[in-house]
Amino acid sequence: MTRAELEAALGEHALLLAGLAEGGRVALLAPDTRRFWAHLDTQPEAHDGLPDRVDRWSARVIGALADRFGAEPMLPFGGPPWHPFIAWAAESGQAWPSPVTLLVHARMGLWVSFRGALRLPEPLPALPEPARPCAPCPAPCRTACPVDALTSDGYDAASCKAHVMSDQGLACRTGCLVRKACPVGRDFALPPAQARHHMRAFTGEEP
Repeated sequence: MTRAELEAALGEHALLLAGLAEGGRVALLAPDTRRFWAHLDTQPEAHDGLPDRVDRWSARVIGALADRFGAEPMLPFGGPPWHPFIAWAAESGQAWPSPVTLLVHARMGLWVSFRGALRLPEPLPALPEPARPCAPCPAPCRTACPVDALTSDGYDAASCKAHVMSDQGLACRTGCLVRKACPVGRDFALPPAQARHHMRAFTGEEP
Protein backbone atom coordinates (compact mmCIF):
# COMPACT_ATOMS: atom_id res chain seq x y z
CA MET A 1 0.00 0.00 0.00
CA THR A 2 1.23 3.47 -0.88
CA ARG A 3 0.33 6.73 0.79
CA ALA A 4 -1.53 7.77 -2.37
CA GLU A 5 -3.63 4.59 -2.20
CA LEU A 6 -4.48 5.20 1.44
CA GLU A 7 -5.35 8.85 0.86
CA ALA A 8 -7.56 7.94 -2.10
CA ALA A 9 -9.43 5.40 0.03
CA LEU A 10 -9.86 7.92 2.84
CA GLY A 11 -11.15 10.49 0.38
CA GLU A 12 -14.02 8.15 -0.52
CA HIS A 13 -15.28 8.70 3.04
CA ALA A 14 -14.45 12.43 3.41
CA LEU A 15 -11.45 11.62 5.60
CA LEU A 16 -7.90 12.97 5.47
CA LEU A 17 -4.54 11.56 6.46
CA ALA A 18 -3.69 14.02 9.25
CA GLY A 19 -0.36 12.53 10.30
CA LEU A 20 1.76 9.44 10.72
CA ALA A 21 3.14 8.25 14.07
CA GLU A 22 5.20 5.37 15.44
CA GLY A 23 7.59 5.37 12.51
CA GLY A 24 4.85 5.54 9.90
CA ARG A 25 2.88 2.61 11.31
CA VAL A 26 -0.02 4.63 12.76
CA ALA A 27 -2.09 6.68 10.31
CA LEU A 28 -4.22 9.40 11.93
CA LEU A 29 -7.58 9.93 10.25
CA ALA A 30 -9.30 13.33 10.40
CA PRO A 31 -12.64 14.38 8.97
CA ASP A 32 -12.33 16.64 5.95
CA THR A 33 -14.73 19.17 7.42
CA ARG A 34 -15.15 20.92 4.08
CA ARG A 35 -17.35 17.99 2.99
CA PHE A 36 -17.60 15.56 5.90
CA TRP A 37 -21.04 16.61 7.19
CA ALA A 38 -22.61 16.49 3.74
CA HIS A 39 -21.10 13.03 3.23
CA LEU A 40 -22.34 11.81 6.60
CA ASP A 41 -25.86 12.87 5.63
CA THR A 42 -25.80 10.23 2.88
CA GLN A 43 -24.90 7.44 5.30
CA PRO A 44 -27.35 5.07 7.06
CA GLU A 45 -26.27 6.17 10.55
CA ALA A 46 -27.52 9.69 9.86
CA HIS A 47 -31.12 8.57 9.39
CA ASP A 48 -31.70 5.46 11.50
CA GLY A 49 -32.81 7.41 14.57
CA LEU A 50 -30.23 5.81 16.85
CA PRO A 51 -27.83 7.80 19.05
CA ASP A 52 -24.11 8.40 18.46
CA ARG A 53 -24.39 8.54 14.67
CA VAL A 54 -20.90 9.97 14.15
CA ASP A 55 -19.18 7.42 16.37
CA ARG A 56 -21.12 4.53 14.86
CA TRP A 57 -20.24 5.71 11.35
CA SER A 58 -16.59 6.00 12.39
CA ALA A 59 -16.50 2.47 13.80
CA ARG A 60 -18.07 1.00 10.67
CA VAL A 61 -16.04 2.92 8.10
CA ILE A 62 -12.67 2.73 9.83
CA GLY A 63 -13.25 -0.94 10.50
CA ALA A 64 -13.89 -1.47 6.78
CA LEU A 65 -10.76 0.48 5.87
CA ALA A 66 -8.76 -1.66 8.28
CA ASP A 67 -10.07 -4.81 6.62
CA ARG A 68 -9.24 -3.39 3.20
CA PHE A 69 -5.62 -2.69 4.08
CA GLY A 70 -4.93 -5.45 6.58
CA ALA A 71 -4.64 -2.85 9.36
CA GLU A 72 -5.84 -2.61 12.96
CA PRO A 73 -8.61 -0.03 13.56
CA MET A 74 -8.22 2.26 16.58
CA LEU A 75 -10.89 4.69 17.76
CA PRO A 76 -10.79 7.63 20.19
CA PHE A 77 -13.89 6.39 22.00
CA GLY A 78 -15.12 3.10 23.45
CA GLY A 79 -12.30 2.69 25.97
CA PRO A 80 -10.69 1.92 28.26
CA PRO A 81 -8.08 1.30 27.17
CA TRP A 82 -7.72 4.69 25.48
CA HIS A 83 -5.40 5.21 22.54
CA PRO A 84 -2.91 8.14 22.79
CA PHE A 85 -4.25 10.27 19.94
CA ILE A 86 -2.84 13.54 21.29
CA ALA A 87 0.62 12.01 21.71
CA TRP A 88 0.41 10.49 18.23
CA ALA A 89 -0.55 13.85 16.77
CA ALA A 90 2.38 15.57 18.45
CA GLU A 91 4.74 12.82 17.31
CA SER A 92 3.52 13.11 13.72
CA GLY A 93 5.17 16.50 13.21
CA GLN A 94 1.94 17.83 11.70
CA ALA A 95 0.32 19.25 14.87
CA TRP A 96 1.46 21.07 17.99
CA PRO A 97 -0.01 22.60 21.17
CA SER A 98 -1.38 26.05 20.38
CA PRO A 99 -1.14 29.07 22.72
CA VAL A 100 -4.52 27.97 24.13
CA THR A 101 -3.38 24.32 24.49
CA LEU A 102 -5.68 22.98 21.73
CA LEU A 103 -3.84 21.14 19.00
CA VAL A 104 -3.15 23.25 15.93
CA HIS A 105 -2.61 21.34 12.70
CA ALA A 106 -0.39 22.66 9.92
CA ARG A 107 -3.22 22.35 7.41
CA MET A 108 -6.44 22.34 9.43
CA GLY A 109 -5.52 24.76 12.20
CA LEU A 110 -7.61 24.45 15.35
CA TRP A 111 -10.33 22.56 13.45
CA VAL A 112 -8.38 19.32 13.48
CA SER A 113 -9.99 16.30 15.13
CA PHE A 114 -9.59 12.56 14.80
CA ARG A 115 -12.24 10.01 13.92
CA GLY A 116 -9.77 7.18 14.34
CA ALA A 117 -6.45 5.68 13.30
CA LEU A 118 -5.09 2.65 11.48
CA ARG A 119 -2.14 0.61 12.66
CA LEU A 120 -0.70 -0.35 9.29
CA PRO A 121 0.91 -3.67 8.41
CA GLU A 122 3.86 -1.82 6.84
CA PRO A 123 5.13 1.69 7.63
CA LEU A 124 4.54 4.56 5.24
CA PRO A 125 7.21 7.18 4.48
CA ALA A 126 7.13 10.24 6.71
CA LEU A 127 5.02 13.19 5.60
CA PRO A 128 6.88 16.38 4.66
CA GLU A 129 7.55 18.40 7.82
CA PRO A 130 5.71 21.74 7.70
CA ALA A 131 6.60 24.97 9.45
CA ARG A 132 4.98 25.53 12.82
CA PRO A 133 2.19 28.04 12.25
CA CYS A 134 2.07 29.64 15.70
CA ALA A 135 5.60 31.10 15.81
CA PRO A 136 4.90 34.12 13.55
CA CYS A 137 1.23 34.45 14.54
CA PRO A 138 -0.12 37.28 16.76
CA ALA A 139 -2.28 34.61 18.45
CA PRO A 140 -5.84 35.98 18.16
CA CYS A 141 -6.91 32.70 19.79
CA ARG A 142 -5.71 34.01 23.16
CA THR A 143 -8.41 36.68 23.40
CA ALA A 144 -11.25 35.15 21.39
CA CYS A 145 -13.05 33.30 24.21
CA PRO A 146 -15.63 35.55 25.94
CA VAL A 147 -15.06 33.83 29.30
CA ASP A 148 -11.34 32.99 28.99
CA ALA A 149 -12.10 29.27 29.12
CA LEU A 150 -9.14 28.43 26.89
CA THR A 151 -5.74 29.69 27.99
CA SER A 152 -2.16 28.49 28.18
CA ASP A 153 -3.07 27.05 31.60
CA GLY A 154 -5.63 24.68 30.08
CA TYR A 155 -9.36 24.38 29.44
CA ASP A 156 -12.05 25.45 31.89
CA ALA A 157 -14.84 23.23 30.56
CA ALA A 158 -17.35 24.31 33.22
CA SER A 159 -17.06 28.00 32.34
CA CYS A 160 -17.25 27.19 28.65
CA LYS A 161 -20.38 25.08 29.00
CA ALA A 162 -22.12 27.60 31.24
CA HIS A 163 -21.48 30.38 28.75
CA VAL A 164 -22.53 28.33 25.72
CA MET A 165 -25.84 27.49 27.42
CA SER A 166 -26.49 31.09 28.48
CA ASP A 167 -28.26 33.83 26.54
CA GLN A 168 -24.85 35.38 25.89
CA GLY A 169 -23.53 32.19 24.26
CA LEU A 170 -25.43 32.38 20.98
CA ALA A 171 -22.32 33.16 18.92
CA CYS A 172 -20.45 30.24 20.48
CA ARG A 173 -23.25 27.85 19.56
CA THR A 174 -22.44 28.47 15.89
CA GLY A 175 -18.88 27.20 16.48
CA CYS A 176 -16.07 27.83 18.95
CA LEU A 177 -14.89 31.44 18.65
CA VAL A 178 -11.33 30.46 19.57
CA ARG A 179 -11.15 27.99 16.71
CA LYS A 180 -12.68 30.56 14.36
CA ALA A 181 -10.03 33.12 15.36
CA CYS A 182 -7.14 30.95 14.17
CA PRO A 183 -5.89 32.13 10.75
CA VAL A 184 -4.73 28.61 9.83
CA GLY A 185 -7.13 26.27 8.03
CA ARG A 186 -10.09 28.62 7.89
CA ASP A 187 -11.52 26.68 4.96
CA PHE A 188 -11.88 23.74 7.37
CA ALA A 189 -14.27 25.64 9.68
CA LEU A 190 -17.31 23.54 10.55
CA PRO A 191 -20.47 24.13 8.53
CA PRO A 192 -23.33 25.49 10.69
CA ALA A 193 -25.19 22.17 10.96
CA GLN A 194 -22.09 20.33 12.16
CA ALA A 195 -21.18 23.10 14.60
CA ARG A 196 -24.68 22.97 16.08
CA HIS A 197 -24.48 19.19 16.41
CA HIS A 198 -21.21 19.35 18.33
CA MET A 199 -22.42 22.12 20.62
CA ARG A 200 -25.66 20.26 21.38
CA ALA A 201 -23.64 17.15 22.16
CA PHE A 202 -21.32 19.22 24.39
CA THR A 203 -24.24 20.68 26.35
CA GLY A 204 -26.07 17.37 26.56
CA GLU A 205 -28.95 18.44 24.31
CA GLU A 206 -28.16 15.82 21.66
CA PRO A 207 -26.98 12.25 22.23
